[in-house]
Amino acid sequence: MPAKFNLKTQTPREQLLELGQQIKLHRKAHKLSADAVATAAGLSRTTLHRIEAGEPSVAAGAYWAALAALGLRCGILRPVRVESAILPIEIDLDTYPQLKLLAWHVQGTRVVSPQQAWDIYARNWRHIDEANISPEEAELIAQLRLQFEGQGPNV
Repeated sequence: MPAKFNLKTQTPREQLLELGQQIKLHRKAHKLSADAVATAAGLSRTTLHRIEAGEPSVAAGAYWAALAALGLRCGILRPVRVESAILPIEIDLDTYPQLKLLAWHVQGTRVVSPQQAWDIYARNWRHIDEANISPEEAELIAQLRLQFEGQGPNV
């Protein structure tokens, strides 16, 4: 049995707890048993339980195996401040000037879906004037990144 790992700061511990909770929520949302996920990941059910509990003594490779078994990915993200991860159903182009400039080809509508907005930002990021992104638009981009990261170029 591995020795207990003593985290010096609370933040990494909180991140492991959150990761474990997200793994568990994803597993349950897809109605997958702990046994099935553990078997698919090549782990014992006990190890999966420890991962879902955010145990720091579990090897990072075991966390990645559990994520892969659930069809998830894990990576390094830049810190972003997001008040709410809830995206609107429609995004009004007039509210986000940089998006509106990039969406010149969208004709006959003033709104786009979150997926369309993400695709527009991702395809055309090189044309963004980053110095002129409003705080509201920066928050929208952060929310879109959280929702759609990995579905196009990194912005």
